Amino acid sequence: MENNTGLTNLAREIREDIIAAVVPNNSHHIGCSLSIVEILTYLYFKKLRIFPKEPKNPERDIFILSKGHAALALYCILQKKGFFKEKLLDTYDQDNSSFPEHASSGVPGVELSTGSLGHGLPVGVGFALSFKNDKKNNQVTVLMSDGELDEGSNWEAIMFAGQHRLDNLTIVIDLNGFQGYGETKKVIDLSPIGKKISEFGWNVYETDGHNFDELTKTFDGFEKNNRPNCIIAKTVKGKGVPYFEGKFEAHYMKLDQETKDKILSEL
Repeated sequence: MENNTGLTNLAREIREDIIAAVVPNNSHHIGCSLSIVEILTYLYFKKLRIFPKEPKNPERDIFILSKGHAALALYCILQKKGFFKEKLLDTYDQDNSSFPEHASSGVPGVELSTGSLGHGLPVGVGFALSFKNDKKNNQVTVLMSDGELDEGSNWEAIMFAGQHRLDNLTIVIDLNGFQGYGETKKVIDLSPIGKKISEFGWNVYETDGHNFDELTKTFDGFEKNNRPNCIIAKTVKGKGVPYFEGKFEAHYMKLDQETKDKILSEL
């Protein structure tokens, strides 16, 4: 198995960047950003074909963060990849900033403004269909939340992609067990999610969303059968920061300077 020490160190740095960015403007949505750090790190440093100096290169793969409230994690990744200068992120979530709390296509490297859930996957399906029709090799990846699957538009997109055999499309579901109103299983229990999606003509895989070896094994193990792929990534809300880990409140909790300094020293 490939040595992923470098990715592990990168993930720690991304978590430090997330914590450092939220305090100046008293921002939240920290837990949902922390739960996807390894997924984003793997995608951007191992999987996606991207061009930081030419973000709109027509040969690029498309990545859509459908759970737009976790934009800070994506911004930190894009900063590491060199899409923009580090100091720009110092204005995160401040008035007139180019880096709002929800993902904005005004940020270099962000394909779609998201925040209202249920939009990312339908747009991703449109990209994938277009690439198929034009006989292009671009791949499309959509990262979505488990709570977001309450939105009916996602199931319409899942059915369409399965019927049209969009094997250039991958969705990654951040299965951290929480959404804005509590535990997902208590709001709307959609289990077994994988079985439902599989019935619509998808390949479905389950993996540890915080383990780089498992992520590598899963992405490299896709079947070649003209079906779209779905990865159910089991994650922990607030992962890597005990102050937030596994807590529903991590969706809304904010940090003061003292707590931030303590967390950064532990990281």
